[in-house]
This record gives sequence, structure tokens and C-alpha cells, in this order.
Amino acid sequence: MTIEPFLLEILVCPQCHARLSEGGTAEAPELVCTGTDCGLRYEIRDGIPVLLVDEARRPS
Repeated sequence: MTIEPFLLEILVCPQCHARLSEGGTAEAPELVCTGTDCGLRYEIRDGIPVLLVDEARRPS
């Protein structure tokens, strides 16, 4: 499942306010922060991005 392009244009990382891009796999889609210092990964559940910093995965 993918996020509509118009939605990706307006969504930003709640932590650093950088743009988000699609990532992950088809089974576990994610939105990935493109910020150089952040890089948080936000899960997409049932087509809805969960943009909660407390539930985001940190880059390894």
C-alpha cells in the first residue's frame, strides 16, 4: 500500500519537520524521515501513517 503523492507533499516528520518518504517493505510499509540528523521511521497501519515520535523506530 502506498501513500498518495499529494499527501506525501504535506506530511513532515513530527520530530524535525523534514520531508517524509516511503520505505519499508510491502508487508511492513513505513514513512522515513529524510532529515540528516533524524531518520525516524514511522509505521503505516491499515493505510494510515502513525506519526507518533514515541512509536517511531530509530535508525540503526
